[in-house]
Amino acid sequence: MEADLAQLRPIGPGDSSFPADFPSSVTPLHSSRGRAAVRLLSLDAQGRVLDWINWQDATCLYARGAVAWTLGEPCLRVHGGTNRFSGEQSVIDLHPIVASRGHARSHALSPTPTLTNTALFARDAHICMYCGSEFSRPHLTRDHVLPLSKGGRDVWENVVTACFHCNSRKSNRTPQQANMPLLAVPYRPSWIEHLILSNRNILADQMAFLKAQLPKRSKLSA
Repeated sequence: MEADLAQLRPIGPGDSSFPADFPSSVTPLHSSRGRAAVRLLSLDAQGRVLDWINWQDATCLYARGAVAWTLGEPCLRVHGGTNRFSGEQSVIDLHPIVASRGHARSHALSPTPTLTNTALFARDAHICMYCGSEFSRPHLTRDHVLPLSKGGRDVWENVVTACFHCNSRKSNRTPQQANMPLLAVPYRPSWIEHLILSNRNILADQMAFLKAQLPKRSKLSA
């Protein structure tokens, strides 16, 4: 996501603005999830959802004073180096929801999720939309409801998850021609739906916030 202010640009240890003593270690707080599994929900200052960010980028925002406000109890503690004058170790507690100063540009809000097999399979809950069975990712394929050879497009509204057997059986036909009715109508997920589907380690505070932003017709609102 792009932002109007340079201070929202993610930076790393090589950047001159990155605090030299961060981080030396990261500790999950009140959670059995490892640090790598926890991602923080990034918002703009007006509370509009931007994206997931990792703890490294979040630490940069905190250290640079670019955090406008936060929600939820701290979920990660970042330990830095020891201050040569005070002898105290630097510590930053990261919250599950972090709002950055500034605001996102209009074209960065509610973007269209990129169509990938990972996102598609998540949308369809790893279930074949023809036989109704659940499969692991290696056994799933992307099927075009209206085949590309017949003018179909590679877009959210024309693709479904299918197991290898059903995809092969359907072949270069429509569901009607193959006598294989769809179990659900394919749809384009909203950006909020995409964020929920793309993260298997969403914290309770994050899920509650995201669900409050879901469209009323969303299948994920239940």
